[in-house]
Parts: sequence; structure tokens; C-alpha cells
Amino acid sequence: MKSSFLSDLSKEKRLSKFLDAYYAKYLRHYVFERIYDLEEQKAGVDVIFKSRKNNSLFYVDEKAQLDYLNDNLPTFAFELFYEINGKQKQGWLFDKNKKTQFYALVTGIYTDAIADFTSCCITLVNREKLIVYLNSLGLTQEHFEHLKAISGNFHGKMQLEAIDSRHQGYVFFSRKNKVEQPINLILRLDFLIEIGVAKKIPN
Repeated sequence: MKSSFLSDLSKEKRLSKFLDAYYAKYLRHYVFERIYDLEEQKAGVDVIFKSRKNNSLFYVDEKAQLDYLNDNLPTFAFELFYEINGKQKQGWLFDKNKKTQFYALVTGIYTDAIADFTSCCITLVNREKLIVYLNSLGLTQEHFEHLKAISGNFHGKMQLEAIDSRHQGYVFFSRKNKVEQPINLILRLDFLIEIGVAKKIPN
């Protein structure tokens, strides 16, 4: 019986090939290079897009909802904090060591009877624009650190004053059901598009 790690790795490799075909079909104004260097991947770069018009480069981190196959969730989780061996680690959204310029949020991933990927949706998010927008609402890294500090052992959904929890987003503390106890900012995809920090591919 395969471990879940090997199973997840297999799904990620198969999804990467599927996404390469997706990019080639829908992003014709760009050429792309998939990154296999582990250090670059750790720095938040899975793919580099290069503009055919002016040769500009864009570093893209792919985030896929592989735990929700054959489902289409309206939200996505942006990692704020997590733990390893009881030590707090910086999540990828505000991590200044990440080179990521865009997130490719892969949702609505569907498979057929033999587990081949058949379709998906990609929402391309401008990381800098998103962080600037959040900061303008007072939702800074320091604000989330404060929420974590005063939350105690709280588990579950926490509403934020700055955004509407039903139509925009909220914070979720996973302190009881996941080993790494992640704290995520859950944002609706249509909200990200509405505020001008994201767009669907294909549009």
C-alpha cells in the first residue's frame, strides 16, 4: 500500500503535466519553463512565464486543491503560519524569502474513471497586489501575528472586522485536525477577482 506522501507526489507530478498542456493552450502570449530545482521550488517558484512581447519574466507558485478532487470550492486557503516540531514557521503568503510574484490557484480539478485529470480552473493572483490590498485594510502580517498570539488554543473559523466572512473571507485555525496546525486566510476567488488582484485562466 502506497504512503499518502508517495500518493500525493504522484498526483502532483501528473497534475504538473496536465497544467503544462493547459498553459500551452491558454497562455499563448507567454512561453513557460517548469522548474525542477528544489531550492527554487522552496523559494516559491514552480513555473516561470516569459512574455513573448517584451521578454518579462514572472515567477509563479502553483497551489492546487488536490485534496478536493471532483469538487469546485469557491475559496482558497492562503497560509499564514504552521508548526514543525512545536516551532512556529512563517506561512508562504507573507514569507519575504519567497520569490513568488504570482500564485496559480488550481481549483475545480476533475478526474475520469482511471484517475487522469480532465479539467481544472486556474486563478492567477498577483501576490504583491494582494498583500498591498490586505495591508490597506489593516490585515498585515503583524495583525495576524497578534490574532495568533491572543487566540490561545482556538480551533475553527474566526471572522475579521475588515472583510465580510460570507462573501470575502476569514481566518481558519486548524489546531485539532492537522499535525502542522496551519493558520490560513481563507479568501473567496470571486472576491480576489472583484478587487483586481486576480483573473481566471482562461478569462
